Amino acid sequence: MRIVLLSLVGLAVLGTFVFLWKKAQPVIIQYEIAKPETGTIEMKAVATGNVEPRYEVLIKPQISGIIATLAKEAGQMIASGEIIATIKVIPEMVQLNSAESRVKMAEISLKQVEETFNRDKSLHGQGVISNEEFDISNANYLKAKEEASNAQAALEIIRDGISKSSNVVSTTQIRSTITGMILDIPVKVGNSVIQSNNFNEGTTIASVANMKDMIFRGTVDETEIGRIREGMPIKLTIGALESETFEAMLEYVSPKGAEKNGAIQFEIKAAISIPDSSFIRAGYSANAEIVLKRAADVLTIPESTVEFQGDSTFVQLVKQETPTQIFEKHQIKIGLSDGIKIEVVEGLTANDKIRGAAIDTKKK
Repeated sequence: MRIVLLSLVGLAVLGTFVFLWKKAQPVIIQYEIAKPETGTIEMKAVATGNVEPRYEVLIKPQISGIIATLAKEAGQMIASGEIIATIKVIPEMVQLNSAESRVKMAEISLKQVEETFNRDKSLHGQGVISNEEFDISNANYLKAKEEASNAQAALEIIRDGISKSSNVVSTTQIRSTITGMILDIPVKVGNSVIQSNNFNEGTTIASVANMKDMIFRGTVDETEIGRIREGMPIKLTIGALESETFEAMLEYVSPKGAEKNGAIQFEIKAAISIPDSSFIRAGYSANAEIVLKRAADVLTIPESTVEFQGDSTFVQLVKQETPTQIFEKHQIKIGLSDGIKIEVVEGLTANDKIRGAAIDTKKK
């Protein structure tokens, strides 16, 4: 038993010694080796927003009534002047009665004046009345005829929406004012609609837009708005069309910001160049990348390999790779960065090698 116990104690001491010896051994760190590459670096600002037509026209009726027919549907192309819907006029009884009463009064007055005119015409032919009296009688007759015609026209407008003697297009036929695509028809047959006037904007019959003239409308954070100006190129990525990117040109930057979710956002607008082979629907969400600065065909290295000390920048230049890696601290001058790669202005060539990311290993 004594021998066994002494042996166990000895093994424990030896194991402890071996463990402490291994812990005292230095850790050898291996590093990846990186080489400078020639490439393009762009500094970008990202804006989120949506795509919409530059001009969206709301078609409104010029007369109140009920939708009788709808000739078009949302998504169809339409030319300027084409009929979208027709309206059945439902006149107000007070106005209708007043117009009918005016017609009757005008007819009574016209009949009386016409009899007087015919009598004066006969007397004038016999030389009984003077030319002046006959001219007055003729003028009264013409006025009565005009009043009767106006009263009848007013009745037709109230009752039918248009006068038979009018040369204008019927106001009961709602026509498109532009050529484009119908985006929406929010009314249905049987719906009541209100005419557009000075006191009411009226019921929207349809919205029409030119889908080839689209803009991106988005917002940019205040931290980046100072570097943005009109005329900058934009790369547009639409969520529903991930495989396609579109070119756009920034044409508007809002002079006033608005608070949104605790941050000040500025509105921007950009004109989109849409190829004939593509179709963009109104309302698509999109992300815009605005190129603030660009450096093409320059020497670049991973930004993670750069060490910053005050105003100076350094890299670890490879002096020996095998059997042991040896590095030398080397000062460089940097330029533009996109957060992943950084431009090397001075201090490196394309043949140099620098220390990259660390790989932890223990010497066995």
